[in-house]
Amino acid sequence: MNNRIAILGCGWLGLPLAEYLQKKGYRIQGSTTSKEKLGILQNKGIEPFLVSLSEKGILGDLVGLLSGVDILIINIPPKLRGSEQEDYVLKMKFLHKALQDTGISKVIFVSSTSVYGDLQGEVTEATPPRPASKSGSQLLAAEGLFQNVKSPKTTIVRFGGLIGNDRHPIRHLTGKKGLENGQDYVNLIHLNDCIRLLEHIIMNNWWGEIFNAVYPHHPIKAEYYRSEALKRKLPSPEYEPGMGAKGKKILSPALSNVKMFRYETSIVT
Repeated sequence: MNNRIAILGCGWLGLPLAEYLQKKGYRIQGSTTSKEKLGILQNKGIEPFLVSLSEKGILGDLVGLLSGVDILIINIPPKLRGSEQEDYVLKMKFLHKALQDTGISKVIFVSSTSVYGDLQGEVTEATPPRPASKSGSQLLAAEGLFQNVKSPKTTIVRFGGLIGNDRHPIRHLTGKKGLENGQDYVNLIHLNDCIRLLEHIIMNNWWGEIFNAVYPHHPIKAEYYRSEALKRKLPSPEYEPGMGAKGKKILSPALSNVKMFRYETSIVT
């Protein structure tokens, strides 16, 4: 069995994912857009490659990154802030075309639950996406590039809000007043659960699927973030009064029997 995996984008999620899979016996080939980070990857036993996607094409050694690899994990989020705004779909078109000339037969495309936009109520993988943001729209269009072809066989993973290490929404919400949507549900997932899910996909050959990846506990925002602020001894955010829970509760019936979620959304990280 080919135990080589390529990870395009060794950032907040990609780097710890690479380290974890390496410990599980996989040989990891990982990309970065920073020359300074090549040494960091190499020191961790990850074969490093400098690869950058842009609206003009692909720069760097994509061929080397994918050499001898059967599985590619695409972990490149859209850049839509400030002067870094780019056409994400065009970048993915260049990548998708380049993959046709490689031996890659299986892909995991890391996406986001932002493709569901402002839908309310219970949302599953069978719910038609309705993005309300530019980021969500571009991610959904990029998903379609990989879904609408027979090869490579692609599984889409739509992660909820990412938490872990030093990343948590409470750090941006602390002390704020007059916040709305306090009765909306929380849809978060811990970094370690993200990694475990991606491992499950590879181990169980779950290809050609779509998975929502959100912790199955859904407190309402006002209660959850007050609790998180208290744990961290931070000023609590204040929400406007609301009546009844609303917003979307993201579910994944396909994962309901899979025991992979180990990190409560209330963990202090």
